[in-house]
Parts: sequence; structure tokens; C-alpha cells
Amino acid sequence: MNPIIEFNNVTFQYHSQAEPTLKDINVAIYPGEKILVIGPSGSGKSTFAHCINGLIPHIYSGNIQGNVLINGKQVLKENIADLSFDVGTVLQDTDGQFVGLTVAEDIAFSLENENVEQSVMKQKVNQFADIVGLSHHLSHRPQDLSGGQKQRVSMAGVLIDEVPVLLLDEPLANLDPESGQYAITLVDDICRSNQTTAVIIEHRLEDVLHRPIDRIIVFDDGTIVSDTTPEKLLKSDLLEKIGIREPLYVTAMKYAKINMADAQHLEDLNKVNSPDLKEKMTQWHESIPEQPFIKKEDTLLSLKHIDFQYTKHGKQVLNDLSLDIHKGEIFSIVGKNGSGKSTLCKSICGFVTPQQGAMTWKGQDFTTFSIKERADNIGFVMQNPNQMISKKMIREEVGLGLVLRGVSEEKINKKVDETLKVCGLYPFRNWPISALSYGQKKRVTIASILVLEPELILLDEPTAGQDLRHYTEMMQFLKKLNKQGLTIGMVTHDMHLMLEYAERTIVIDEGAVVADTSPVDVLTDHDIVKQASLKETSLFLFAEKIGLKEPVTFVNKFIAYDKEARLQ
Repeated sequence: MNPIIEFNNVTFQYHSQAEPTLKDINVAIYPGEKILVIGPSGSGKSTFAHCINGLIPHIYSGNIQGNVLINGKQVLKENIADLSFDVGTVLQDTDGQFVGLTVAEDIAFSLENENVEQSVMKQKVNQFADIVGLSHHLSHRPQDLSGGQKQRVSMAGVLIDEVPVLLLDEPLANLDPESGQYAITLVDDICRSNQTTAVIIEHRLEDVLHRPIDRIIVFDDGTIVSDTTPEKLLKSDLLEKIGIREPLYVTAMKYAKINMADAQHLEDLNKVNSPDLKEKMTQWHESIPEQPFIKKEDTLLSLKHIDFQYTKHGKQVLNDLSLDIHKGEIFSIVGKNGSGKSTLCKSICGFVTPQQGAMTWKGQDFTTFSIKERADNIGFVMQNPNQMISKKMIREEVGLGLVLRGVSEEKINKKVDETLKVCGLYPFRNWPISALSYGQKKRVTIASILVLEPELILLDEPTAGQDLRHYTEMMQFLKKLNKQGLTIGMVTHDMHLMLEYAERTIVIDEGAVVADTSPVDVLTDHDIVKQASLKETSLFLFAEKIGLKEPVTFVNKFIAYDKEARLQ
């Protein structure tokens, strides 16, 4: 069988860069294979993807050496329109992919270009909208949907072409855990039924392994450092070395000094096994002390009976929502796509005005505060970094808020440098923002808020597109600021982030608070997990599977131990 994707000695260097981003890449991918591509931020994953769909060299210019073949066609000699019949791409930045005024128009776009008969077009649009769960949103504007729903629109618009190669760039970044599992299942079903080849670029390794993967290609510093099966990769220590999170239950096994060479089916939580697994995990569990938790009590922001809907006769997005945010705490806000999480943040920041309810900030009526006055106290980092960026250069963007506040140039330069270093952006300080990946842009927007030193910071999906090393560095910086008094709220679909760093989890469903408790209690509650489209942590399921006593305590102990171990 001939490869459907083939790289022969490919080196690529952007014109704006001093060094190649890809270095002598050789790889062959065969029809029907499902490939996961992982690696740290900036390792070359997205550039590899751009070579597959033809954006390199036809859109992103630079010096390219070697040869890329897609379905037998030389990418250098084909135009990008012809390549689109072989490769369908779901972009990480979904807003950059929309072309239709409604969901139905966007899904139908390629069929309209091919002059497909309207009756056939409508039938196919309905078919693929149903596949991705958007049948009731066909008349909506794509821009009005939640992040996860936007991802589904993009996926339907690509799937409808039934191309032989499906390329997905961070498909889970904006999806709630249940929707993420659905997306991975959908891709797997398509690959099996149509012999479609799938190339998935994703940081959330454990979530992608929800369904079988043929191979995992690991990038680091522009080179392929591993191309092997999931089980062989998980038995090695490569992921830890380059800063990629492995499944948590695998990490727990390594902490317990399980002989990984004897372990079987590491990539499948339901089948994983090893000699003396229960005994060694029990010994490790019993050797770890429990960590006490001190609840914060000093109320910073109080919301009472908040109601909000975008249009007069539209759906109630926030529904009699009440909660208190306490000074100095780190909390997470979770729930399914479209549950009202982002709208809650917008209400707090004054971007939208609730129809009912009261807000108080340190006892003062917060509804009387202007957006500028709210911004002096609360920083908000939006889910899509492109909606926040207004300058061309990184330094200018990060320092903009300080410029507007009239801070001296000397102090601006000092504070910008400090913030860029902790956000892992200092080496790129003089770069244009257009040269950054989506994950790097995300860090720029976080830096631009952190530099202003707000009292409360709300981050909408802070870890989307971030590798473990960068998000650990960023969260440790936030933890340091938290110890100095900064209150931190995170709207997230990243259950690992929630477990590791949140002291408290607020679960939103249908615009109301349905749970307000510890992260572990949330992710070990079957009913809450199901209601809010979350995913029980693999640690809890692993502990239950092997018969550990007190699986909830096991999860708490692992999280505390793992945080300390990664900082050593």
C-alpha cells in the first residue's frame, strides 16, 4: 500500500525566523490510519499540519526543502484549491474558518462551490448537522454559538466533503469533556466506516486515547523524536522529558514504581494491567499523607439571583444564578458548552447587563461601576485570543494597558519583561503577533492582563493550546500571585487543570449553579458528571477498577503529590 501522506527530507524555515521550524522530516502515513501528533508548544506541529494541507508553501511563505506528497500529489506543484479535495482541515481557531451567515450556509459552503443540486445539498447538510449534534442550530449565526458548538460547525463543514484525509488542529481545545469524547468517537467512526485517514494535533493525550490510535508522532524542536504505538510511548519517559502530560493513571503507576515493562494495555484504562498492580498502588496510596484544606471566607464579589437573556424572547442564559467569590481563592467554573459560563464572566465584567439580580464588590453595588472601573479590579482573559489583540508586536500588546494608564516607559519595560518571562514569551518579545501559534497568542493575552495586577482575574479556557510545561509555569506564577492576594477564576473544560489548581469548583447547567464543592467531589459524582457533560477523572475510575479502598482520597493524594513532584 502506498502512503497517502509522505514527507521526504522536509525542512522548512519561515522568512521571519532565523532557524528552521521543521528539520529534515521523514514520515509516511497510510490510508485509514489514525495518527496523533503531539509535542511542546512551538515544536513544529502546526507547521507540519500546514505542509499537509498546502498552507505551506502556498499561503505561509518560506524556504522549503524536500518533498511532500499528499495522495500521490506533490504539494509544491499543486494549487491549494485542488489539495482541498484531498485534505479537509478543522482549524484550532474556528472563527477564522466561518464563511456562511448561518450554520446551515457554513456547512453547505463547499457543496455550493461544487454546484450541488439544492435538494441534495439540504439533505447532506441535515445529515452532517445531525452527526455533529447541531440539527437545532442550523438557522443560528456561527459566531453566536459557544466555543464547542463552533468547533462542531467547522467539523461538519469539513466532513461533508468526505475527503480521504481529515486534519484536526487542537479539535478538543474548546470542547467540554463529554463533547470531546463525542468528537473523538465521531472521528473514529468516520475512519472505520470510510477508510478516512485522520491526523489529530492535540495536547489532551488522555482524551484522544478515548478511542484507539494507530501511532503517535512526537515532535520536539522541529524534529520527530518518536513515531510509535501509544503503549510503547507510554512505557517510556519521553513525554515527561519534553513536557507532555501522559494519562494520570499512568503517572500514578510510575509514582508507585510499577515495572512499566511488564504493564499491558497502558493506552486503555479499561484494560490496563500489571503484576502486583493493586498491591503496589495500595502501598503507595497509604504512604502519602492527606493534605488539609482551608476554606476562604472573606467575600470579594457576591452575585444574587442573576437573570440574563440576549434577546427579549430568547433563551434564558443565566437563570436565578447566585454565588459568592471569596478573596484569595482559586476556583473553577465548569459545565457543558452553552451552559452560560462565558456569559457569567461577561456579566461580571460589565460586557452584558443582567435583566435581574444584584452584584456587590466588597459590599459596594457593583452594577453602578463602569466597565473601566470594573477593569481596574477584575481582569478578564477571553477564550479566543484574537478577540483581545489590538497591536502588531508582542511587547506593544502586553504593555498597552500600562500605556493607557499613564505608567512611565521605564516601569512599563520592566513590568512587561517580568511578565513575558513568567509566561514563557520572553524569547519572542520582539516578534510580530501574527507569527505566533494560537497557544502562544493565548499567553500574550494572559500576559497583557497579568501586567495590570488586578485583584481578581477570570480566565476563559486558559490552557487551550498550552503544553504541560508552559501551563505549569503559568499556573505556578498565578499561584505565586494568589499567595500575595490575587483571586483567580478559571472557566475550563480541562479537568486536569481543575483538579490540580482549583480549591473549589462551581458547576453551571442551564444558566444556574447545580454544584459548588471541591473539584474531586465534582468529578467523583456520577450524577453531576452526567448532568454537566464532564468526565470522571481517570484516577477515580482507575482506583475503582483495581479495587482500591477510598478512591476519592486516592485522587486527592495523587493531585497533591503530583504538584510537588513536578516542581522538583
